[in-house]
Formats: sequence, structure tokens, C-alpha cells
Amino acid sequence: MSLNPLDLNEDIQSFLYERHLASLTLLRADGSPHVTAVGFTWDQTNQLVRVITWAGSMKSQILAQLPNTRAVVCQIDGGRWLSLEGTAVLTDDEDRCREGTERYAERYREPRERPDRTVIEISVDRILGYA
Repeated sequence: MSLNPLDLNEDIQSFLYERHLASLTLLRADGSPHVTAVGFTWDQTNQLVRVITWAGSMKSQILAQLPNTRAVVCQIDGGRWLSLEGTAVLTDDEDRCREGTERYAERYREPRERPDRTVIEISVDRILGYA
């Protein structure tokens, strides 16, 4: 079912804040998919998914080559699932990295410090799923 990112019910919002991992799918320059397991956070106010990573990761390399590309984060728990789709950007901006890291620590655990921290931000414009 297609959901309006601006109008998510309480069950869906709750599911997005529960501690679950997800898959992140990006398309490489040759069109082949790169799928990896990630932790992510959902910012309802800004309709934004954040994934913390580092500059040398394949995720960062893909987005450095193909800025503003489409991306999907899919969270699954039994019969409940949500795919959050949108335009992804990579940033190493200190404030945005701090925001992403703090949100990650709230949902999962404190990540180890990295001098090469980057954050993938996905501006969500479409949500599919059942939660």
C-alpha cells in the first residue's frame, strides 16, 4: 500500500522508531543495485531518512559519483514492512553528521568515532508497505 509521508498514522510512526535494521538500495553507475544492511533513523518533521557511514564506504562512493540519486531503505519485521524512497545526498557537513550520529545513538547505540564520518540523507517522497 502507498502511504503519504506527510500523514503517517501512529502505528507506522512507531514502527519507524522501533529498533530494527533495514536494507539500503542504491544504483551503481552501470545500473546494477548495491544493497547493504544499515541502521537508519527517521525524521518525521523533515521527511528525512539518515544513514551514517564513512567516506570510503561503497555507499559513499556511489553517491559521490551519482549525487541526488534515488535510494530506498526497507525495514522488515515479520509481516510488517516499509520501503522509504527518495532522493539521496551524501554529506560530510559537521552539523549534519552530528545530527545523524546523535539520532543513530538514540535508536541503536553510540557509534564509534570516525574522522571520515559521512551521512546519507534521503528526502522521502514515497512510502510503501504495511505496518
